[in-house]
Amino acid sequence: MSTAGHHNRLDRRALLQAAVTIPAAGAVATVLEATAAHADTAAPSGGRSHFDTESPRFALAVLPDTQYLFDADSSDPAPLRATFRYLAAEREEANIAFMTHLGDVTEHGTEQEIALAADTFRTIHGKVPYSVLAGNHDIRSSTDDQRGDSAYLAEFGPQRYASMPTFRGASPDGYNSYHVLRAAGREWLVLALDWRVSDNGLRWAQGALDAHPTLPAVLTTHDLAWSDDDGAAQLSDHGRRLWDGLIRGNDQIFLALGGHYWPPGRTVLTNDADNDVHVHITNYQDRYYGGAGMIRLYGFDLVRKVIDVETFSPWFLARDPHKRSPLEAETIELTGPTDRFSLSVDFDERFKGFAPAASPKPRPASAVMPRGTVAYWRFDASGTAAAGSPGATVADGAVVRDLTGNGNHLTVSRLQSSGPDALTWSADHHSGQPAHASLRFDGGKSPDRGAVLTTAAGAALNSEKFTGGYTIETYLMLPEPFEGDHSWMGILSWEGRNGDAGKTTGWSPLEPTCSLNLSPERFLQFVVYPYKQDADPTSWSHAVPVGRWIHIALVNDGRRTVMYVDGSKIARNPSQPSTGITTLGKPFVIGATQFDERFGQGFYGWIGDTRIVNRALSTRDFLTSFE
Repeated sequence: MSTAGHHNRLDRRALLQAAVTIPAAGAVATVLEATAAHADTAAPSGGRSHFDTESPRFALAVLPDTQYLFDADSSDPAPLRATFRYLAAEREEANIAFMTHLGDVTEHGTEQEIALAADTFRTIHGKVPYSVLAGNHDIRSSTDDQRGDSAYLAEFGPQRYASMPTFRGASPDGYNSYHVLRAAGREWLVLALDWRVSDNGLRWAQGALDAHPTLPAVLTTHDLAWSDDDGAAQLSDHGRRLWDGLIRGNDQIFLALGGHYWPPGRTVLTNDADNDVHVHITNYQDRYYGGAGMIRLYGFDLVRKVIDVETFSPWFLARDPHKRSPLEAETIELTGPTDRFSLSVDFDERFKGFAPAASPKPRPASAVMPRGTVAYWRFDASGTAAAGSPGATVADGAVVRDLTGNGNHLTVSRLQSSGPDALTWSADHHSGQPAHASLRFDGGKSPDRGAVLTTAAGAALNSEKFTGGYTIETYLMLPEPFEGDHSWMGILSWEGRNGDAGKTTGWSPLEPTCSLNLSPERFLQFVVYPYKQDADPTSWSHAVPVGRWIHIALVNDGRRTVMYVDGSKIARNPSQPSTGITTLGKPFVIGATQFDERFGQGFYGWIGDTRIVNRALSTRDFLTSFE
């Protein structure tokens, strides 16, 4: 690659930040069984770019009809070779797990065309695992997968994939195959099915799924769906047969990809389990230079719960921008709604019917009280003998024990004339929370209402100075919808007033000496009046989500305070010196902030395990480990 081409590739990285791939999985009766390892982890020293099987982000490359590049004496494999070089070079950067061709490799399926295509595929062989299925131009289109020998089968039959670490087998006829990929810490299944799958082929494919019942599956075939110019896809006759005979009854198949028709399109169908199946058409043979080896990347991001899709031509990308022809510049990247888009997929929710996510077991208190833990409260039976069933009222006077043995027990009381629903037991919890329980607070204002938990007068925590540093952690979830005005509601605090401590820098002498609150924009605000400084350094988070548990950690190393949300340091942490907390011997409170000598509104939402440690912890030592 020239220097200009190299820079173009780097520019493309800035353009394409959605690199994620798709998983592949099992099969049953096979002609060939792969003996290689289950995941491609070859290091660069082995001649291949490294693919990270555990990263939550990976990419599946999809290559549609290349038939006009392999068309008798007008063949030109250069665009496809450029595509393959790009995928090999970018495998590590984009974490590309696999490439799948959707059929119609060639125009006429002659021995000469097939041989040239097979030789071109050697550009990527051994660098990125892949599958190739037969389209109607690669074999006699009047036949199904029981057609017997062909030039296609001789070059693109099971023997081509036998050395690939992802390959698991092929149907006895050799025209259908499957691969198992390890990506994002789990295995996935990719089925590559013939242009016309016979009843035998459907039975084989069902056997492959049955042999791997917990693997999410991507089905690829040549003729699946067609689309009008509006991009709304509809199943073709062959696609309807696949839908009725295989896809709709197998919840594992969540993505089905086809070529053959143009323009590209997409739709979402509902299977028998009442779950979405995304059906996509990818084909650019009608575009300039027969599609110019156009590649589509499906970027799976299991953290963001999306699949980002983009389409571009590496061949044009490698050209000097100043020397690209008008059509090359126009075709380098396609950005229409059927070419560049994102799919929202809650992977755990979508796959729970066949592969439910394992929920971590509760961890005992003894496992989560590191050196320096001064208080730890949890709301299951280990934290309070009076813990009730989900939805049951938490009565005034109920005690939540401090499990450290330091005596910082919390006692429940209601604000103003709040009713029994102001505080109830809940089984809801953060997935990484040690205790599988929480408290549901139903606080608010107009009128002020809610419930609080406070330490007793004389509790050791009331007078703790934390001059050597501290870590305060809690879990919370805001209701969805987040109804009513809950601006400036308190989450936790000490009751002491900064004015009583002689602090002069705050906006009001009645402000608590330490409090965690929620602003009208749903920003978390942590404000502390240090024991040593006359200051009020304040941390502000981003707008926190509703309907989702989050972990909050406030970490002070004796010099300054940093807020973390879900293990990520937020941006607006103050640089002001901050040593210790001015507690003034006043009670610690969960569920509200006391101001003007009274509690106003109470917290609205769920609060889980809460822990205070008298030293700075790293993220790997948080209640939920983030390293």
